Amino acid sequence: MIPADKVAHVQLGNNLEHALLVLTKTGYTAVPVLDPYYKLHGLLGTNMMMDAILGLQRIEFEKLEHMKVEEAMNSDIPSLYINDPLSKGLDLVIDHSFVCVVDHEGIFEGILTRRAILKKLKKQMTSK
Repeated sequence: MIPADKVAHVQLGNNLEHALLVLTKTGYTAVPVLDPYYKLHGLLGTNMMMDAILGLQRIEFEKLEHMKVEEAMNSDIPSLYINDPLSKGLDLVIDHSFVCVVDHEGIFEGILTRRAILKKLKKQMTSK
């Protein structure tokens, strides 16, 4: 698991322009959305932002400055509790490149990535 302090994120209340900068600078396609207390509220991805600013005739880039993260994010996301079995994480990363991990109060603890699982599996396979 990659710990929360090493994971790029955006906060509720941030505008989409800020979120786009975070995604662009990190090279990620999606980031967790947290409140000021680090409670997980959803995920925001570039595809969600594009959907939010797509008009009938053109892409309305001016909306980026005024729209908030919570207007475009997906709050219905798969997540793991910190003590869930690894098998649940494996099931989730089949369809998602990463899964957010929370404690029992919903506080963001980090992400479990498909890459981290594959690296650990490779290490175990080559050490035998």
